[in-house]
Amino acid sequence: MKIAVLGGDGYCGWATALYLSNRGHSVAIIDNFVRRLWDHELGVQSLTPIRPLADRLKVWHELTGKSIELFVGDVTDYEFLASTTRTFEPEAVIHFAEQRSAPYSMIDRNHAVGTQVNNVVGTLNLLFALREFQPDCHLVKLGTMGEYGTPNIDIEEGYITIEHNGRKDVLPYPKQPGSFYHLSKVHDSHNMMFACKIWGTRATDLNQGVVYGTMTEEVALDEALINRFDYDEVFGTVLNRFCAQAALGHPLTVYGKGGQTRGFLDIRDTVRCVELACLNPAARGEFRVFNQFTEQFSVLDLAHLVQNAGKQTGMKVEIDYLPDPRVEAEQHYFNAKHSKLIDLGLVPHFLSDSLLDSLIDIAVRYRDRIDTALFLPRVNWRQARNDRRVEKPAFAKTAP
Repeated sequence: MKIAVLGGDGYCGWATALYLSNRGHSVAIIDNFVRRLWDHELGVQSLTPIRPLADRLKVWHELTGKSIELFVGDVTDYEFLASTTRTFEPEAVIHFAEQRSAPYSMIDRNHAVGTQVNNVVGTLNLLFALREFQPDCHLVKLGTMGEYGTPNIDIEEGYITIEHNGRKDVLPYPKQPGSFYHLSKVHDSHNMMFACKIWGTRATDLNQGVVYGTMTEEVALDEALINRFDYDEVFGTVLNRFCAQAALGHPLTVYGKGGQTRGFLDIRDTVRCVELACLNPAARGEFRVFNQFTEQFSVLDLAHLVQNAGKQTGMKVEIDYLPDPRVEAEQHYFNAKHSKLIDLGLVPHFLSDSLLDSLIDIAVRYRDRIDTALFLPRVNWRQARNDRRVEKPAFAKTAP
């Protein structure tokens, strides 16, 4: 297939682009490199060294003989997106080109507005470009399990059957987003559903859990292809932070009681889920939702897993508890359905089988690049500022 990967220089996008190219698809990356700019803005960097995209693509071609096209531009620029759509003529578009950090969206007004403009306007532009130039193209959009929040009932895959006053209907599952970022994803879902209804667009919303791991078969070919490992408080994941802390013997920083529970999946499952969605497209006018995760863990579960894995390698790993800077339930019910991708053929990887190889070993290998100042929370949901500065705590120490 001809598949365009929007945001192909980012964490999920890069792994997906290589995987699809290796599987024989004709792949194009569309990116404006803003993810790299955000690192400079925040004063952070991936634990793993990330080469310029042109270098990565050159190495990929030299190793495999396969080429990936590159279109440099911004999804909020409709003329660019329309021109790229006309030129490449994709059969499927994988949309990763969004600001994907909840903490980033909660820094201040500018970051909240920027997140929603980039995400909502970019997705609207894509919907209009597909309608105009590739009406049969299948849009595979990265959503988030965070759209649902943490309701006290089971979370279904996108839709729920409701009985009210003697009548029954199937309706979109109620959304309870927890940040301005998650709100942008809800707006995306509504816009996509509307486009499917009025234009006959084909769309799949992949409500993804937290992704972990750096290694896929393709990335492992050469260090120049290595993927991101973000451990900072803004763009990093809690699991990555724990692994970086364990690598230095730093206490694992659990927010609040640690009962916050989410869905998780291996990056190798992310790329497979995307391909399964492409190979089994939505029908014309269909807006379908897949919950894309394989396991559920609480923050404290993850801390104990990292603690136990660290002990196997001789690490002394302790757990510390910090006040939760987020506005969230620290203990709650969480049971989300996730069968549709399994039904399509996904064979999951599990964290217990890859924690040491794909996470802790990577953290140990690159531990000289760890900045301990990035372990501490700097964004408080209750006190969003009006300026753009993100200051490091005065008491934070930086690793040598």
